[in-house]
Amino acid sequence: MEVILDTNALSAWLDGAPLFQPVLEDIRKLYLSPIVLGEYRFGIAASRHRSKYEKVLEDLLDEIDVLPLDDRVAKTYADIRRELKTNGTPIPWHDIWIAAQARSFGLPVLSNDKHFDAVPFLRRIGW
Repeated sequence: MEVILDTNALSAWLDGAPLFQPVLEDIRKLYLSPIVLGEYRFGIAASRHRSKYEKVLEDLLDEIDVLPLDDRVAKTYADIRRELKTNGTPIPWHDIWIAAQARSFGLPVLSNDKHFDAVPFLRRIGW
């Protein structure tokens, strides 16, 4: 299975969270969004372990693909945002972008954020 990581999944993976590890057994390829990278970099910027996390992230970026934010994703973003508004189920804007990338590329989102479940035609995998 291939998945796109949400920020909490990236953090859980890099921190070696025990509950997260079994989820990785069925996954053969991981993808990142530039949105997730921005959120993660923001989080580590204030960390007292900043250098360590930056090094781990740089090593990871040598092994994992970052999906593009292109016009196809932008159109999917607009569709999802409209669908959520119509359904009365808004979610944070940055997660709409992650959902749009996932849906555009036909990938489930690996996340513990249950609000992804409100996005039509998107599968969320939690732990």
